[in-house]
Amino acid sequence: MNKVKAWLQENLKGDPILWGIVITFSLISILVVYSATGTLAYRKGGGNTEYFLFKHTSLIFVGLAFMWFAHKVNYRYYSRLSLLGLILSVPLLLFAWKFGTTYNDASRWIVIPVINQTFQPSDLAKLSLITYLASMLSKRQLSLDNMKGTIIPMLLWVGTICGLIALMNISTGLLLFLTSMLLMFIGRIPMKYIMMQILVGALCGSIALAVGQRMGTAISRIENFMDESETPFQLEQSYIAIATGDIFGKGPGKSDQRNFLPLPYSDFIYAIIIEEYGIIGGIFIVFLYLAFLYRGMMAVSKSLGAFGGLLSAGLSFSLVIQAMVNMGVTVGLGPITGLPLPLLSMGGTSLIFTGISIGIILSVSRTESASDSSSKKGNIAPNANVPSNLVANVARN
Repeated sequence: MNKVKAWLQENLKGDPILWGIVITFSLISILVVYSATGTLAYRKGGGNTEYFLFKHTSLIFVGLAFMWFAHKVNYRYYSRLSLLGLILSVPLLLFAWKFGTTYNDASRWIVIPVINQTFQPSDLAKLSLITYLASMLSKRQLSLDNMKGTIIPMLLWVGTICGLIALMNISTGLLLFLTSMLLMFIGRIPMKYIMMQILVGALCGSIALAVGQRMGTAISRIENFMDESETPFQLEQSYIAIATGDIFGKGPGKSDQRNFLPLPYSDFIYAIIIEEYGIIGGIFIVFLYLAFLYRGMMAVSKSLGAFGGLLSAGLSFSLVIQAMVNMGVTVGLGPITGLPLPLLSMGGTSLIFTGISIGIILSVSRTESASDSSSKKGNIAPNANVPSNLVANVARN
């Protein structure tokens, strides 16, 4: 037992509670996706109900492996890769828009040759943009009102990336834009420049709606949400799942609405969770996401530099806000978006990028904990950043 504990302490660095939360999510995801893909297995898997279980489980382990590798890298190196990621994202997003694999009237995916696995360039773009903004904000804390060196680069990249994503996926583009605004606010960008960014975002979003693939879908979904006389089919089936789940649920694998609810293993997996595990299970999932956000913010509070804190905050908010939007849609608090539930929905390469994002958060907590320990021993880490509170005080003065 001591050897296992020693191995875990040696190989799983960073916040141990965050590790526990992620592993708990992974186990729940395997159980619920296995239950929710029963009908899909008979339709596309030739009746092999274990096909999607093995596929999803293998992808989860791949995502965890990427998370482990990402957390072993000092988070400061990601700052150097962010601009390269953005530059690569632009042609990939354009290629997906014009020549990507189409599903539900949207071409968001590129098929990776040889392994025949789909890839969403928006996943790379999201991670790169958040990292880039965190890097820019941390480096420019003493010149946040510098129009040429600070404001214009952020205006251009946020507007370009969010606009390109909105060509194919309006909800993802909007969510990334809101996360970017939140990160800029936390990074102490003056409000007049944030309002300027909102105007640029509105312009890019309008162009994306006009020339993109999803304007008709977006309008119809908003109209359906505002129409009190009729409930959309997906939402109606979600209500049935939630109502029949009651307090304690029907039990694992006993969902009935998985046979009627569109995408019960992805967009509406939260409804299946409540149906099988009840309101208690639904509340537990919300608690896990809030705990995840809290631990991500703990990494922010312990960060010795502005970049680590901003990076952890941006990635944490990005995942948790998407989760809250997905769960809100499931219970009828917003129009249907098509966003999956992070860490729980069945996915492909999205699980890998989610794993990388969490690995970076763990890297922040791991690196800063090591630096803090060195400081307490009287040894300052050679590459330690200037403390963020000192930077803020200097900037104010």
